[in-house]
Amino acid sequence: PPEPTMAETDPKTVQDLTVVVQTLLQQMQDKFQTMSDQIIGRNILFFLIIVLNSAELDDMSCRIDDLEKNIADLMTQAGVEELEGENKTPATNK
Repeated sequence: PPEPTMAETDPKTVQDLTVVVQTLLQQMQDKFQTMSDQIIGRNILFFLIIVLNSAELDDMSCRIDDLEKNIADLMTQAGVEELEGENKTPATNK
């Protein structure tokens, strides 16, 4: 087996390599954290969009329900008036 060269056993070279590896690991951790933050931010934004759209749909649903109730009330009033008008007409003919 070949003997280790001076560069392989030199403490400065080992320290330099350690610094390079630590730097690379820190860069990878920073990139991972950035990506995680972006994913979380997008998920929060997506959640807010869903909540806001849900609130808008609930509001629209309530407005439609109110509109249907108002139409039903108007139809009932119109029907009552027609019945009253029909009752009055035969009464005057008797």
